[in-house]
Amino acid sequence: MMKHLLSSADLTRDDVEMLLATAAEMHEVQRRDVKKLPTLRGRTVINLFFEDSTRTRSSFEIAGKWMSADTINITGKGSSTSKGESLRDTVMTIDAMSVDALVIRHMASGACHQVAGWVDAHVINAGDGTHEHPTQALLDAYTMSQRLGPLAGRRIAIVGDLAHSRVFRSNAITLRTLGAKVTVVAPPTLMPSGIGPWSQADGFATSNDLDAVIASGPDALMMLRVQKERMSGGFFPTAREYTVGYGLTRQRLRALVDANAEAVICHPGPMNRGLEISPEAADGAQSLILDQVSAGVAVRMAVLYHLLAGEEALA
Repeated sequence: MMKHLLSSADLTRDDVEMLLATAAEMHEVQRRDVKKLPTLRGRTVINLFFEDSTRTRSSFEIAGKWMSADTINITGKGSSTSKGESLRDTVMTIDAMSVDALVIRHMASGACHQVAGWVDAHVINAGDGTHEHPTQALLDAYTMSQRLGPLAGRRIAIVGDLAHSRVFRSNAITLRTLGAKVTVVAPPTLMPSGIGPWSQADGFATSNDLDAVIASGPDALMMLRVQKERMSGGFFPTAREYTVGYGLTRQRLRALVDANAEAVICHPGPMNRGLEISPEAADGAQSLILDQVSAGVAVRMAVLYHLLAGEEALA
């Protein structure tokens, strides 16, 4: 394994399959009465989050604690960056305390790559701007594979605000690494400007027509949150018009089931219910949304294990 996890592109197919296999073992820990392993005893993991988070930060904290690591949460508002200290000085100060890993979420794309060049600790990208979110892609792949089996050859559609989504970028890489066929769907205004070369690659397609993609019977439909906080202009006329064109409504849910009765629905959260996804879709039998949350702990345990413990922990 590499020293850091900064991008999904850093992972080979063997790497991804190894992490998912380890996650399956870690998932069994969640079913125990006593959820504690001694694996990372004596290790220190710092969760350094400059953006708000519920799922990612909590799951990294739980993952570290269940493996007996000393886990500390630091937020941007609770750090010296709120006093004007630079990111470099902040992370180098923390690194000087001989911590073992920094789990970082930052609003600037590429921030985690920069940090990895400044510190000796392992760095895990927990989301950097609109760039990537590799552990989210791993947990999404794990969740879908638990229901669908091996993802090679499976058809997966990623729908919504692609332009601002780090989840889309990491998922497109990871799913194709596993051999899945990925179609991304968005209105033209939310289709990333640099996606042209991607559409020439095998196993990758783009579309502006959600209904046509649903009618083709995909194995999984991943809905993305409309990230209003990152939008500085009018990317679509009204919320209602977005839902009409690109929301997973009750009617589209029925069409999806008619086209493929085994299809599943994912959403990385948080959800804008009634905008990109209806309550019927979010809470229905096809939904894997809470499974994704559960898988998040197992996958992040697997990542911490392979970065901080490695093969010697098996002896």
